[in-house]
Amino acid sequence: MPWNAGYFPAAMQHLSEATRLKAIAIANALLAQGMEEGKAIRIAIAKSKERALHHGVPMRDDERKWHD
Repeated sequence: MPWNAGYFPAAMQHLSEATRLKAIAIANALLAQGMEEGKAIRIAIAKSKERALHHGVPMRDDERKWHD
């Protein structure tokens, strides 16, 4: 079952909303390609964190934007 903003893996709950939404999109795409769920979650979290770092957005809800 694909994940969405209201239903996602517990491992993603610590991510900021923007980073979590990207992780969900990545994980869903990996699942659609037949990847095992646990591996898809780990890769999606790592890639979404890389994207957040590159774009200067918070990775976690408790972080502030870097470009305030």
